[in-house]
Amino acid sequence: MAGRQATVRRPKGTAAAGDLIGREVVIEPGGCTGWHYHRVPLMAVVKSGTLTRILHDNTVEVHRTGADFIEPAGRRHVHLGRNLGTEPVVLYVTSVLAGDEPFSIPVEAPPAATPCGCAGSPRRTGHR
Repeated sequence: MAGRQATVRRPKGTAAAGDLIGREVVIEPGGCTGWHYHRVPLMAVVKSGTLTRILHDNTVEVHRTGADFIEPAGRRHVHLGRNLGTEPVVLYVTSVLAGDEPFSIPVEAPPAATPCGCAGSPRRTGHR
């Protein structure tokens, strides 16, 4: 996912494989995550706002405040998160990552999907 990100990590060389990572992701109104996938499953809770997820096959899932969901791992699960509302979407996301593995891998829109044309990028904060 594109955007600014602050992640507190252990000193270099001390991160263990399979560290639990917690992040807060904020998507401003009109913003989106960009098309991406994850190498590991993610567990997410919508703290506020309404998140609209567009999946690789153009399926749309809407998650409102209080909803939780799991994003499967792998390139077969490319998706895009959008904020079509008027207030920021705030997500709490938890995953297990090894070392300095990236949180997400940006990709082009799948062949059947609409390219991302939304404004803005999510802000992410988090810790191990």
